[in-house]
Amino acid sequence: MDVEKIVDLQRWNAVYLLSALCTIFMSMAVAIQPLFLREVLHIPFDTAGSINANIMVTTEIFDIMVITLFGYLSDRHGRVVMITAGFLVAAIGALLVPFSAEIALLLGIGGLAVYYLFRIVMSLGSAVVWTQLGVLAGDFTNFDDRPKMLAKSAFMMAFGATLVYAVCMQIPRYSGILAFMLFAVIVALSGVYIARTCLQDVITPDVDNEPPWTDGFVVLLESQKMRLAFAAAFFSRSDMVFMGMFMMLWFIYFADLVHIDHAEAVARAGLLIGYAGVVMLVTIPLWGRVIDRIGRVQSLIAGLAISACGFLLMIFVVNPFEWLIVLPVTLIALGQASCLIAPQILVIDLAPAKIRGLMLGGFNLVGGIGVIICVQVGGMAFDSIGPFAPFVFIGLCNLVVIFYALWVIKDWIIERLFLTQASNRN
Repeated sequence: MDVEKIVDLQRWNAVYLLSALCTIFMSMAVAIQPLFLREVLHIPFDTAGSINANIMVTTEIFDIMVITLFGYLSDRHGRVVMITAGFLVAAIGALLVPFSAEIALLLGIGGLAVYYLFRIVMSLGSAVVWTQLGVLAGDFTNFDDRPKMLAKSAFMMAFGATLVYAVCMQIPRYSGILAFMLFAVIVALSGVYIARTCLQDVITPDVDNEPPWTDGFVVLLESQKMRLAFAAAFFSRSDMVFMGMFMMLWFIYFADLVHIDHAEAVARAGLLIGYAGVVMLVTIPLWGRVIDRIGRVQSLIAGLAISACGFLLMIFVVNPFEWLIVLPVTLIALGQASCLIAPQILVIDLAPAKIRGLMLGGFNLVGGIGVIICVQVGGMAFDSIGPFAPFVFIGLCNLVVIFYALWVIKDWIIERLFLTQASNRN
């Protein structure tokens, strides 16, 4: 193996490992939140859905205020420096957030307000990392090998989330909440070290580049598929947030009704969400092949349809501790494997290299706005209708994107119908 191939392998291994670490960190922050608010800050059941949703919305608001700017800065100064800085900021927030109650006493303010502040810091840091890892993966690939390589990167992201819910969520049960939250600091600092020592940019940063906002809008206006990718980001990016937060909420607060300890409920919810992650792990490489064979948009439609079926089936679940919930969770995970990678591949395909960071920043900006709106509606639905309501809502949102995607490829559908009819006549 020549030196160039060895360097390329090391570079991709670093991207894969950082993808897993970033998702581990993000999943830990979301997964422990309901338990921390319940056990440490003593948030009552009747406001739990709204408060948890409000925290997610607040962090997303701050993320979307700067995420497109981060994309532009990565075009100007490089991806690696942004990834390193993001992990460092995330580590600082993770170090302080477990002590929100104590810091609040020193400052004479509410513990929830302090928790909000440090969660924002954590979210800003991790948002920089995972968006720039996507840009860097785009820099490393071309049209032909992009589905395969980004599927591998998405596999590592799913592996990170699976590890959190299936394994790490057992930590509070045996070692307590503090040990779990401090482990997130170690994860973020590991990311700092790996990014500094194992990554390097392959696109020369344009330090004299002026903000190309106009170019980005032109690409968006001229490409239906780019608009579809942005629409998919708006609705589907919140799907796994719903799984991580509202599923955990459902288990924790339903535990009181069936007389199960909260730590036990968290562990069982973690196993279920971890199972969803395993399903994604198994199917992501398959989706990479499907995307390569039948196309980006067609694969996105298939994934959204499967995922929507799973979300809508949640209306029949009453007790989350029963086995009935496994079927819809399986379908959600199957569909999400496609929704995770197909829209991002579309954006990377269609965005000029010199504004790739900017366009992916805009893509994630739209996704953040979608999370804000969908999670806020989901939180209110959780409190006013029931725990199943957020999942049904997001399933309906997925159907909306499917109809738009079918419109985008209507010419392809008509062509296929004519070819089928001609083949039947012959």
